[in-house]
Amino acid sequence: MSATRRQVLARASAVGAGIAFTGALSELFAGTAFARSPGDTGYGPLVPDPNGLLDLPKGFRYTVLSREGDQLRSGEGPVPSNHDGMAAFAGRGSRTHLVRNHENRVTARIPVPTVAGLTYDPASKGGCTALTLDAGRRVLSERVAIAGTAVNCAGGRTPWGTWLTCEETEDRAGTNGYAKDHGFIFEVHPTDPHRTGAVPLTAMGRFQHEAIAVDPHLGVVYETEDAFDRPFGLFYRFLPQKPLGGVGSLRAGGRLQAMRVPGVPDLSTIQETGAHFDGVEWVDVPDPSAAATPTRLQDYGPRGITHAQKLEGCYWGGSCVYFVSSFARSADGSAADHYGQIWRYDPARRRLTLVVVFGPDTDVQLPGESPDNICLAADGGLMVCEDGNGAQHVFGVTRGGEVYAMARGRQNIGTDQEPEWGEFAGVTFAPDGRTMYVNCYTPGTTFAVSGPWRR
Repeated sequence: MSATRRQVLARASAVGAGIAFTGALSELFAGTAFARSPGDTGYGPLVPDPNGLLDLPKGFRYTVLSREGDQLRSGEGPVPSNHDGMAAFAGRGSRTHLVRNHENRVTARIPVPTVAGLTYDPASKGGCTALTLDAGRRVLSERVAIAGTAVNCAGGRTPWGTWLTCEETEDRAGTNGYAKDHGFIFEVHPTDPHRTGAVPLTAMGRFQHEAIAVDPHLGVVYETEDAFDRPFGLFYRFLPQKPLGGVGSLRAGGRLQAMRVPGVPDLSTIQETGAHFDGVEWVDVPDPSAAATPTRLQDYGPRGITHAQKLEGCYWGGSCVYFVSSFARSADGSAADHYGQIWRYDPARRRLTLVVVFGPDTDVQLPGESPDNICLAADGGLMVCEDGNGAQHVFGVTRGGEVYAMARGRQNIGTDQEPEWGEFAGVTFAPDGRTMYVNCYTPGTTFAVSGPWRR
């Protein structure tokens, strides 16, 4: 995004506006039990934070739960860098458990400490940490939940209360100093990580994973791939041998399939919201381990397979799965350009629908780009982490389609002359809906945001 466009966005967000969307936003909230009146338009303008960390609307406040470089409460070492995807789980006695990804590459400043029984590849620096909070949002414990993984970007929760952390890489052993192959999904228990250990779920595929969503009725796991070069990633589903089988059940294996939309080799070419495609097909991935060829490049027959650039967030709502394409650029090799899409797949009807389009084509005065992590909010709307250039925000989207700025990062990691801010990631809500948790990627910071949330 150009500086001019970002300045417009920053000015707009300061008065409570933000991203522009087109599409049937009400579809995004399918299955939620909340309702809002047509007059609800967010929580007001952002108030500059005198401490220079996080701007929020009036009446909201934040607590810093954890910062990179501080010592883990467990004594295992410093809090790792690059805070990314995250989920909140209900605990006993009003406690909340957080599992947080660390998207560490080999160049990471602060690695996830290696812990016996929880380390996959000692040469790798990524992984997850787990926090336990009391009812007052005070940190009771903070520890390593898995180590020795790589580039843990996003993931998703399971219906049985664990976190699936995804490696956004497909580096092999011997590459970048790694001792083992990477590009897998790992299951992480929020309170007893030794119960899940550091076991790659190999049947779920080896590729540049981003996020997952589990069908709570059938147990099918949907997976996005954020491949960095063309042909870009695929949208997958995993059919477990033991669907909804509980902790460790995904180790039993299953079938990995890729989505084919007949006649649509690249989703970027679809530009009109409401466009839908029936008869979506699922094709077995010939070699989920990608032993010789990356999964997106394997032979899917004469009709090929459907690709998309920057497949990111993924979540389940009602009876459908939603997934995000953050952007597409023809200069990178996509068939067309866009500033962000949200797609809905209805398994019962085998129908794929483009429900939201981001960007200046919707309103040149309110440009927006690059949606990333998305979660359902306590008020029945959405929270969206925008991963673009310049100022970084968490945006809210009401059920009525109103878009507003919920938070703005103030930690300048650039210079006074050329400021830069770390992106937001891992937005999630406490089970009771009274607290929003969100990460700043750099410097790695985890916030708890409380205030007059509508419920």
